[in-house]
Amino acid sequence: MSDQAPLVLILCTGNSCRSHLAEGILRAAADGVVRVASAGSKPAGYVHPLAVAAMQEIGIDISAHHSKHLDEFLSQDVETVITVCGNADQVCPMFPGQVNRHHWGFDDPAHAEGSDEEKMAVFRRVRDEIRRVFEAYAAGRKDGKR
Repeated sequence: MSDQAPLVLILCTGNSCRSHLAEGILRAAADGVVRVASAGSKPAGYVHPLAVAAMQEIGIDISAHHSKHLDEFLSQDVETVITVCGNADQVCPMFPGQVNRHHWGFDDPAHAEGSDEEKMAVFRRVRDEIRRVFEAYAAGRKDGKR
């Protein structure tokens, strides 16, 4: 992956589930066409274990990811910002070099209730929804679109 590849920053509030699912999926699908990072407006301080497990099921390892604050990226040249929850969309600042901004909202699987299997089913559903959107976005980027 080239350091010259444009940076895509994926934001949500807690940076514990949705943004990490999207980061892992986009990084895998983009094949180095873009650099990918994620952050939150109010980081939870951890990556949800069920998010890690859901990604392992599709062969993507996000176990080394960590929760970060979006302020860590304010001095970086961020080409595209993608928010995956409404709260992050509302508080999202402009970043240096930002050309594109997208908002694709997804349910927060961290709020799933029920048994462990019922919670995991919600993580799988949200992962699969994110996968459809971000794999399509990656395909467009590889075709030279933004």
